[in-house]
Amino acid sequence: MNSVTSTQAKQEFGSLLMRSQIKPISVTKNGKPVVVIMSESQYQVMKLQNLRAALIEGEQSSDAGLLDMDAIKYEARKIALNATDL
Repeated sequence: MNSVTSTQAKQEFGSLLMRSQIKPISVTKNGKPVVVIMSESQYQVMKLQNLRAALIEGEQSSDAGLLDMDAIKYEARKIALNATDL
């Protein structure tokens, strides 16, 4: 995966968007990766792969129990909030 600094990303944003259509680009700040820019189609594929993996894991789990949609939504929000904190 290609990598650019946040300063480079700011200066070359249009070019960065075009390059990200080919393959994801990591953006670093102070030498640490902070974000990945990827095409919408790559993102959708990744989401679908993650959903499939979660469904398979759930089906294979022996302690699945009853489905509580409120609890599922709560856990999903908690995971999403934690992901934004990274």
